[in-house]
Parts: sequence; C-alpha cells; structure tokens
Amino acid sequence: MSDTPIIERIERPLHDYPEQNVQGWERIGSLAGGVLMMGKGLRRGGIFGLVQLAIGGAVLARGITGHCSAKALIDKSRSEMDVARSRIEEAGAELSKLKTKAEVAVEDAVDTGVDALKGPKGV
Repeated sequence: MSDTPIIERIERPLHDYPEQNVQGWERIGSLAGGVLMMGKGLRRGGIFGLVQLAIGGAVLARGITGHCSAKALIDKSRSEMDVARSRIEEAGAELSKLKTKAEVAVEDAVDTGVDALKGPKGV
C-alpha cells in the first residue's frame, strides 16, 4: 500500500472536446431540423412524438456541438479504405516488376540453354 502514490498525474487536457466535423450549411441544417423535429414531437405527443423529440434532440445536439460521431466513423473508415487501396496499388506495381524480371530471366535462360546445345563455351 505504501508503493501506491496518493495522487496520480492525469495526462490529458482539461477540456477534451471532440473535433468539429460538421460545418457550414450542414450545421445550420442540423440546428434548424433539430428544432423543427423537437417542435413536431412535442405537438404530436405519444410514443411517436417522444421518438421524434429524441431524434430532434440528437440532431440539435449535432448542430450545437458541430460534431457527429457517425460522420467521424464514416470518415475514419474512408481513410482506412484509402490506405488499403494505396497498399494494394503498391503491391500490384511490385508484382508487375517481379513479373517483368521473371520474364527477362526466362528469356536469358532459354538463350543460354540454346547456346549450350550448339557447343561448349569458350570454343
């Protein structure tokens, strides 16, 4: 128990805000759409009104914070796909180089084999 420090240092910023990935007209649309959906949900009432109110609140929060987790997830998967695509293209280029080298090696082997059949080297 004496080995455990009393206060552990926290290595993160005081405010950990997510990056804003919703800007411009998209953000304005989220604000307006969220307010409209919440208003319609309140007027409608019942279970469907409650669902509409919840969705409107989520859209409004997206517009206020400027961050959308779903959009961040899509952007992350898109960047991972781009990395995978570039790796595949690099592997294809390397495979093409290997094929060319193999074809040249086969041609050299055939030429050497034909020359060997005609007569010994050095004669």
